[in-house]
Amino acid sequence: MSGWTGKILQVDLSERSVTTLSLPDDVYRQYLGGRGLAGYFLQDATDFEWDDPKMPLALCTGPLTGTTTPASGHVIFATRSPLTGAHLDESVGGKLGTQIKAAGFDAVVITGSASSWVGLEIRNSDVRIADATSLLNKDTIEAANALYQFNAHAVIGPAAHSGVRFSSVLVDRYHGAFRGGMGLGFAAKKLKYIGVTGSRSATVSNETLLQGAAEDIRRLTAASSILKGENGIANLGTAALFDLIHTRRMMPTANFRRTFFDAAAKLNAAQISETFEVESFGCSGCHISCRKRQTNATGLPDYEALAHFSALLENDSLRTTVSANALCAQLGMDPISAAVSLACYGEIRGITLNGEQILELLTDIAAGKGEGKMLGQGSLRYATKAGRPECAMTVKGLEIPAFDPRGAFGLALAYVTSTRGACHLRALPLSHEILRKPVATDRFSFSGKARIIKIAEDQIALVDSLTTCPHLMLAASMEEYAQALTAVTGLELTTADLTQVGERIYYSERMRNALWGFDAREDDLPHRFFNEAGTSGPAFDVPPISRNEFLEARQRYYTVRGLDENGMPRQDVAKRLGLKWKN
Repeated sequence: MSGWTGKILQVDLSERSVTTLSLPDDVYRQYLGGRGLAGYFLQDATDFEWDDPKMPLALCTGPLTGTTTPASGHVIFATRSPLTGAHLDESVGGKLGTQIKAAGFDAVVITGSASSWVGLEIRNSDVRIADATSLLNKDTIEAANALYQFNAHAVIGPAAHSGVRFSSVLVDRYHGAFRGGMGLGFAAKKLKYIGVTGSRSATVSNETLLQGAAEDIRRLTAASSILKGENGIANLGTAALFDLIHTRRMMPTANFRRTFFDAAAKLNAAQISETFEVESFGCSGCHISCRKRQTNATGLPDYEALAHFSALLENDSLRTTVSANALCAQLGMDPISAAVSLACYGEIRGITLNGEQILELLTDIAAGKGEGKMLGQGSLRYATKAGRPECAMTVKGLEIPAFDPRGAFGLALAYVTSTRGACHLRALPLSHEILRKPVATDRFSFSGKARIIKIAEDQIALVDSLTTCPHLMLAASMEEYAQALTAVTGLELTTADLTQVGERIYYSERMRNALWGFDAREDDLPHRFFNEAGTSGPAFDVPPISRNEFLEARQRYYTVRGLDENGMPRQDVAKRLGLKWKN
């Protein structure tokens, strides 16, 4: 079939062996690639802890990767989360996905644990496990600079070496697998880096049909104000959302005790442009170029890091915010989890951290030093040990991003049903609740949200399996990407066919989480959101979420998702979706 190479690179670091695997065509039809293929490789790993050498670490491309389909160059990283113990996958931009595909592989699956620190080097079919001890004392930026000979690379930093549970993997200096502790997954295998150079071209079944689909996608994104407008993501990065979320009074402030930050006007995207020399860049094959950096090559924060290192910590210094984000990248840490952990620390201690304290604590976390050692275990473990678990703003142990759920009830539901923990991208409810696209919904109501969230989860699972950037779903639809998939692969798959693929992928993740001990008790929000109001404005109030209405909406979601009343998978649904049932 076109669109796939038909080869999986398997690496066992314990045995220092490298082999290739060919999958049946049916596996590609059922899972496509990316997130779906990653789940396929994890399906038999439910008996393993996250640090078991047998636990796979999968990097998967999709059928559209390397083609001219817009924004299809992402790669999915997947494993079991060291932070939460749940399923973990990350959609990562940059050039790594296109280079893995160009090297001739649909995926790289790594098991085992090396006896000493190593790097995985891929130059087309030439694959070697290299000594990495010379890079051990280097941070992510220094290590990336040392890997200049590869077209794409992924590296971990000091935080992963120190056992930080929210350590990240930096990809091509500015992208990465940030959430859930993917960096610690690398460290458990003593894998310091992956470097890839490929030279093969992707195969396409019908170039003319693909050109038409690609043109449709570009035309739709050009018409999208949020993507390509004057104040959209292409011009300002995701920091374009800063003012909007603030005026909607759903910007987490003071560890989610408030939802409005008085100093926000000093910290928005316009202030970034006025304060720093900014340039745009993007991922391989993307025409949006939504990423922003300073002309001195220092990365600038996206919306989540910008909001959490300012409002969440009650910090009104833009330079401190930018420095904290850059420090997280350099040390190899998720900025969302880092900031939420600091906010939790501040609330428990009854203090507001100043800029110097923020940067010092981040450094201590990455070094496993002093108070930073326990903070590096994540806010839930830190708060529980301190006897204040109610101060940890997490879902399934994953820190909540910079969108307060009291301001968007679909978002509240999406946070708890997400298979990897608190994530606003798993169902993109902000598109209709805040951006009002494609159809506006009442953000202070659960009405209809259970079905909307379920359908959206399936679609995003599919997007992640095609390895397309989810931002494109703010403009294009599955119709255009279904046409692109048909053009690339030659398979006649309707949007209904693809929706079932997405459902299969999402349900399989719920099945793995159930086997790892997750049920309805983990599908919940911190009680703060049910007991405390947000910061109301002159035009509207931000009340606490009704606990009863939330539980009713969650039960409706379980019904439409095909789960039992405790949120557990059902054997009959698994059979309908063609999934292997395991008790």
